[in-house]
Amino acid sequence: MAKMAYRASVKIGNWTEDLRLDEDAKKEFLEKKERGELAAQKVDFLKQNMLSPVDLTVTNDGKLHFGDVVILVNMGGEKRGCSAVSINADVNGLTKTPSPGLQAPCGISAGRAIQPCTRTAFIITSVDGSPDRSTLHFEQSFALKTTSGFARGLYLTSDRQSFQKLKCAKKSRLQEVNLEAVSSFLSWWKIVHFDPQERLEYEGQPVPANVKVLIVHCKTNQALAALGDHVLWTTYGKEYEVTAHTFLDSHKVEQNNNHWMLCTSEPAGNGLLLLNHPHSAANNQELTQANPDVKKI
Repeated sequence: MAKMAYRASVKIGNWTEDLRLDEDAKKEFLEKKERGELAAQKVDFLKQNMLSPVDLTVTNDGKLHFGDVVILVNMGGEKRGCSAVSINADVNGLTKTPSPGLQAPCGISAGRAIQPCTRTAFIITSVDGSPDRSTLHFEQSFALKTTSGFARGLYLTSDRQSFQKLKCAKKSRLQEVNLEAVSSFLSWWKIVHFDPQERLEYEGQPVPANVKVLIVHCKTNQALAALGDHVLWTTYGKEYEVTAHTFLDSHKVEQNNNHWMLCTSEPAGNGLLLLNHPHSAANNQELTQANPDVKKI
């Protein structure tokens, strides 16, 4: 009687089911790849759109106006590099309808790449009926809206922690700052002179561009802050957490966490009016090497 010998080519177990599962997995992979739904494709798509260059407003009179496109830059400190308020969006926040974009609410962080792009550009928007191109004044309420296109129609918003709404930053547990789709009193901000001794004299005066100021939340009276000791690992690298919290020193003066510059383009239109800051230069070089299509400062 002949005996059946086992060979490596002999199929055992539920081999037909395993084969069908492998075929289905390959088919699903190819279908997702064709639709651009693979994780790597989503990340590439997100970065391509978020790092798309944006033209900042050219400042001819040295002042800020409603409708100006600016970036919010914190020049850093001893333990914190130069950074800019940036949209902290990941692939989970992507929407397809009516067109590709970001869904609200969306996170905010302080990115170390100081570049005018979709991530960092904001429009100074009127909330009191002031017309576009009119001058922004100290202590005057305004909103910061994202640019049109991929990250369209989102407003920089903040709210304090309460028993009803446990809205607080992930790391520091301080007052949260994020982007919302609807403009409300929670998205109103005002510019305050950074020197308390001169604050009263400057009230009602035009706000100059590219100078150190405080950006204060109108409802809670807390100043926008970049936190160097609370680091977020984002799709774009290591960045700082952004909150609305006023940091005071022993003399009751706001610390550099709260010092911001609303940066515009120089009159020639060739770059930002930023100080020659070593952190800024290093961060720009790092971003340009990773993204050759991004404009240099």
